[in-house]
Amino acid sequence: MAHQVPELFDPVKARRGDERARRQGFEPFLIDRVGEDLIERLAPVLRSFAHPLDFATPDFRFADALARSGKIAGNVTRLGEDAALTPTALPDMGENGFDLIASGMILHRINDLPGLLARFRRALRPDGMLIAAFPGGDTLVELRDVLVQAESEIRGAAGLRVFPMIDVRAAGQLLQRAGFALPVVDSERLTVRYDTPFALIRDLRAMGATALALNRAGQPPLSRTIIARAAQLYAEKFADPDKRIRATFEIIWVSGWSPHASQQQPLKPGSAKMRLADVLNPPEK
Repeated sequence: MAHQVPELFDPVKARRGDERARRQGFEPFLIDRVGEDLIERLAPVLRSFAHPLDFATPDFRFADALARSGKIAGNVTRLGEDAALTPTALPDMGENGFDLIASGMILHRINDLPGLLARFRRALRPDGMLIAAFPGGDTLVELRDVLVQAESEIRGAAGLRVFPMIDVRAAGQLLQRAGFALPVVDSERLTVRYDTPFALIRDLRAMGATALALNRAGQPPLSRTIIARAAQLYAEKFADPDKRIRATFEIIWVSGWSPHASQQQPLKPGSAKMRLADVLNPPEK
């Protein structure tokens, strides 16, 4: 029996949210910040890439960042968000076609992320690099807190209102499961301040980052009473002395390489020439 992937996200609704964001004016501040971080993270890499791919980064902002990085020796191939949200588009990456795959702020919206990472692995040439960034588990922790509390107070129970996110440990496990060599995972927390919770929600809508795309059959929408109570709680619990509220964005970065014989390999057990105990506790002279 084929493995059934949970359909947590509705690709049709996700595209609607993205289209609305474009109509109303896309907000790029977060993806632009992540793009600058991409340039910094590629700086220590002592090679250039002739066959890079930007996979589904909003507005292909990673492709633009790659062009500014000085690490690109060829044109950047671009696969749009439909390629990420529609499973039948994924095989278009082919096999061994790219020496770099970069993806920004989209992997958290993928139903079958393990399957996508495995496709990345097959699409990379030997010793090709994957680098990606996406929101992590502490993103919008304040908004999640007040929505749960407000809905629980008024309805007696709370539903899923904020995207579920992957944490650092799970991201590392997914890289290893997909067969990447030399996997590296880390995260950075950004704090953005707003005048009101409604200003935060406007930015989320303008980034196509609201929970519109979640599959929540039978779950009632938030009422005005719940939203008003959540805004009140936000101001009480997460406001600075100047009354501006805080919003946390955790950005998880993952990188790994398609295996190649030239890469560093772990030593075999028992092959060390010194005991660890001797290194940690050298004998006194």
